[in-house]
Amino acid sequence: MRKPVHCRKKAHEVFRAQLADLDAPGALLRAAVAISMHEIPDADPAAVEARIDEYAARVCERVKTGEARAYLAHLHAVLFDEEGFRGDEASYYDPQNSYLPVVLERKRGLPIVLTLIYKEAGERVGLHVEGVNAPGHFLAAVEADGRRMLVDPFGAGRVLTRDEAFARIARVSGRSLPPDDDLLRPASPRQWLARMIENLIRVFSQRDRDRDAAAMIELRALL
Repeated sequence: MRKPVHCRKKAHEVFRAQLADLDAPGALLRAAVAISMHEIPDADPAAVEARIDEYAARVCERVKTGEARAYLAHLHAVLFDEEGFRGDEASYYDPQNSYLPVVLERKRGLPIVLTLIYKEAGERVGLHVEGVNAPGHFLAAVEADGRRMLVDPFGAGRVLTRDEAFARIARVSGRSLPPDDDLLRPASPRQWLARMIENLIRVFSQRDRDRDAAAMIELRALL
C-alpha cells in the first residue's frame, strides 16, 4: 500500500484499518473519526465511542418496557431535547461540520454526521437504524414496532412522511425530482464514507485548500 503524501499518516492508517470489515460494530464510526484525524490529530475514536455509549446508557436507564417505541422516544429526548443536536444552518459549509468529534462537542453539523450519531446511539439501545442516501440531504430510517420511519437528525429529529421527505430532498437539491423510492435507499458503509469525503473534497476545493482536498482524495482511493 502506497504511503499517503498529503493525508496525515495516522488518519490514513486508522481509516484503512476499518475497511477490512466495515460491517463490524464500531467500524463505520471509527472510520468517520479517522477522516477528522487529518486535521485534528488528537481525535480519539475511543473517546467518541464512549460519548455515544453514554447517550445510549441514559436512554436505557429510562425505558421501563421492552417496546421499541419507548426506546425511540427516549433516544429523541436525549439527543435532540437535552443534548440539542441539530443542523448547522448558519455555517453549513464549515469543514468542522463534517468532523464527528467536533459535531459531538458543538451539537451542530451536517445531516450525514448527525445521522451517524443517531444511528450509533440508536443501535446501542437495540433499534435498527439505517442511513438514507438521499440526494442533497442525508436522512435516517428507523424501525420501531414493525414500522419504518424517516427521521431528519438535521431537523432536530423530526419524523417525516414519505411526501415530506421528497419535498425536503427537492428543496435542498434545488431540483424537481419524482417521488421515486430509489431516492430513499439505505446507504452502505462505503457509500456513507464516500459521501462524507466527497463533501470535504468539495468544500476544500472551494476554499482553495488544495492540500487538504488531496488528502481526502487519498482516503477516497482506499475505498
